[in-house]
Amino acid sequence: MITVASLAPFLGGALVLTGVAVAASRRRELMIRWCAWAVGVPLVTVAFWLGRPGAAAIAVVVSAIAVLEFGGLMRMNRVDRAVLASAVTGVVLTSLWAPGQEPRAMAIGALAVASVPLLAGDADHGLHRVAAGLLGLAWLSVLAALVPLGASALALFAAVSAADIVAYFAGQRLGGPRLSPLSPAKRWSGTLVGAGAAIGMLGLLSALSWPMAIAAAVGGPAGDLLESMIKRGAQVKDAGRWLPGSGGLLDRIDSLLFALAVLLVLR
Repeated sequence: MITVASLAPFLGGALVLTGVAVAASRRRELMIRWCAWAVGVPLVTVAFWLGRPGAAAIAVVVSAIAVLEFGGLMRMNRVDRAVLASAVTGVVLTSLWAPGQEPRAMAIGALAVASVPLLAGDADHGLHRVAAGLLGLAWLSVLAALVPLGASALALFAAVSAADIVAYFAGQRLGGPRLSPLSPAKRWSGTLVGAGAAIGMLGLLSALSWPMAIAAAVGGPAGDLLESMIKRGAQVKDAGRWLPGSGGLLDRIDSLLFALAVLLVLR
């Protein structure tokens, strides 16, 4: 059985090796991004080491930041963002305190999200507000899966991160047809090589199974395209500007979110 303790040496080793490679590249943007990873990876690993409460704490913090960024992309007002954040937090805490009741928590959250524009009598923008809120609830509530999945979620994150990096460089080197108009820089060649890297990473971490492989290889790229679609609709390049070298938090976890959703369906 995969555990955080068994993953920690691999994650630490990967951090050191990528640090050496980044230093050798002398590319400033990669160095800045690696420094952010050097802070974030140990914090997340320690949180998962604490078990379900630690995973829930990470999920709550990440979901709060993600809601702020998503709200900015969708031009949601403060009240709508607050209600959405409360709804997503409710789903995460339900996964901790009442496992199995997450669908009920999501239904309650959906009613709360829809009630705000209804009670305000917003005839001009109410439909957009409801649609944006429900999309955010469906998309970000999958963070609740971090609680029951534990170390498996950490391994999946490592796999989709490896796929993203490999796909970027392989796509540049190999070229070929574009993956989608939503993300013109991405190529099918890079996506396929990245999928292989994700599966290889899962095997290295002793976390390889067919649901995990499909989640990482298919769900990861799909999640990236979903956020690209949202950002193109908002006419912005990044979900935020506060995370060094990465834009916003959503820009880092978009692949993980969809991969988690795929994994939940397959399991």
